[in-house]
Amino acid sequence: MDLRQLEYFVRVAELGGFTRAAIALGVAQPALSRQVRLLEVELRQTLLARNGRGAVPTEAGQVLLEHARGILHQVDRAREELARLRGGLAGRVTLGLPPSVARALAVPLLQGFRQQLPDARLSITEALSTGMQEQVASGRLDIAVLYNAQPVPGLEIAPLASDALLLVRRAEEAGHAAPDAEMTLPEVARLPLVIPTRPNAIRMHIEAEMARAGCRPEVALEIDGVAAILDLVQDGAGCAILSRHALAGAAQAAAFQACPIVTATGARLRIPLYTAVSSLRPTTGTQQAVLALVRALAHERLDAPC
Repeated sequence: MDLRQLEYFVRVAELGGFTRAAIALGVAQPALSRQVRLLEVELRQTLLARNGRGAVPTEAGQVLLEHARGILHQVDRAREELARLRGGLAGRVTLGLPPSVARALAVPLLQGFRQQLPDARLSITEALSTGMQEQVASGRLDIAVLYNAQPVPGLEIAPLASDALLLVRRAEEAGHAAPDAEMTLPEVARLPLVIPTRPNAIRMHIEAEMARAGCRPEVALEIDGVAAILDLVQDGAGCAILSRHALAGAAQAAAFQACPIVTATGARLRIPLYTAVSSLRPTTGTQQAVLALVRALAHERLDAPC
């Protein structure tokens, strides 16, 4: 076995196929397949069950996958310790962010990362909270920022910040209402909403808050993706409840108006954010540095009142 073969095998197993792994690794698929096959020959075990939909680990593959993750993690730790002797941190960190959070944090996070950790590499993935939780558990992500995270075995969850949720509608539908005019949850519940499908964390949070206020959302359309929701709102399909950062970078942000929503307790509607890391794998110094950077930026850009 060599480290390259182990890395190739882990990426194929985690991504579920040779094509996706080859793209992620930046290597030709035949070369990737050849290295994994050499590993199988050396170990005299079939490690991956290949089918028309991709490849999944066999029983032997699952055993090796757990060992290989640990081996590669220890190699990263060794490189990091050696880099520390040179005065810096190294290694690769994979970070998952919800799309709305990515709009607020991705650019300043990458800028801060380059300044503070020039010898390290950062990979950012945008995905829904429910999917990222599983990716942290499986080792595909080192760190994830999750909306409304719930404790589960194998994950270490820590509070990060809270993000404001606003009613987003077409500017012409807002009439002469002031941009910061508040709306109550019962008022919002009477509006047709373009809303993500369950179990989207923001959708579940909205429904829970409306239930506390004695109402329920009027769902006009269910669709996932901030861009698609904004397109439908602009087309007149209904209103939306989105993070206050959802309009950042929108092609026609001036076509929308976003106003605060007041909950049953009188507070403005917000949703909590958490960081998640594996409790089964110790975090490296580089990962801890990224976590500290995420926390600082989240406090600065997300926790501020809307």
